[in-house]
Amino acid sequence: MRAKIDDIDKQILDVLIENTRTPFTDIAKRLNISAGTVHVRVKKMEESGIIHGSSLTVDYRQLGYNFIAYIGVYLEKTSQTQFVLSRISEIPYVTVAHITTGKFNIFCKIRAKDTTHAKKIIFQLDDIDGVSRTETMISLEESINDKKRLLHKVFQDL
Repeated sequence: MRAKIDDIDKQILDVLIENTRTPFTDIAKRLNISAGTVHVRVKKMEESGIIHGSSLTVDYRQLGYNFIAYIGVYLEKTSQTQFVLSRISEIPYVTVAHITTGKFNIFCKIRAKDTTHAKKIIFQLDDIDGVSRTETMISLEESINDKKRLLHKVFQDL
């Protein structure tokens, strides 16, 4: 069942998409409604599951983690998927993991300091029981990483 939102909710979300730290009073002024209304509506969207907290954006390059790679994981048996995922979740440098169809059983994104560090992470993945092999693709540049555009479009389409 899809949650229902109206035009005011969409406008509030539109502001929060741009900056989740925007004070409710600023949103209220911009939309010509009361801060209490903003608070109640945001609370309602949190309770209905539309909003889950807020996020922090970190520039990993500034912290020395310049290396991004994508790793396809082949499993010996698909029945090992959950076990392997639980082991992958213990590797903090794996930032994303998807169960996939097609060539790989699991597809991961890692962040590392450099190629030597990435090699250690890849070997950790290879050493998980149930992993038959991995295939790595190195990211030369992250050209697009913009969830805001999609969210704006989703709210326009509702």
